[in-house]
Amino acid sequence: MFAATKITSARRDRHAGFTLLELLVVIVIIGLLAAYVGPKYFAQLGKSEVTVAKAQIEAFEKSLDTYRLDVGRYPTTEEGMAALLAAPATAGVKWNGPYLKKAVPQDPWGRPYQYRAPGSKGEYEIVSTGKDGQPGGTGENADITSQ
Repeated sequence: MFAATKITSARRDRHAGFTLLELLVVIVIIGLLAAYVGPKYFAQLGKSEVTVAKAQIEAFEKSLDTYRLDVGRYPTTEEGMAALLAAPATAGVKWNGPYLKKAVPQDPWGRPYQYRAPGSKGEYEIVSTGKDGQPGGTGENADITSQ
């Protein structure tokens, strides 16, 4: 009886760890999963930057509309969106801001938004030139505009 217990214990000790082959198989499986999931994750990251830019432009539009209700016009190109934070000299006593809680942020790619009044399609236009910073483009490089 004592000899049988000793043999069983020796077998357990021999099989207690993982072999190098088992570890390599697990590492290969993890690598394959990372190769499959990684590109999908980073593609979503680019889409989220575009979504953030659109949301920021929409918030600027609401602030500009409030500015217009108070002052009677949208800020000029020269006044820019800074007119939403501090009263320009031309706004007079009707200015009831600030219309933004914080300073105008840069777009998700670290460049300032471009503001033009009048815009190409309306009374004003807010533009982010996208990831590449160049006018035009497609996908993540496409311009994001207010109109």
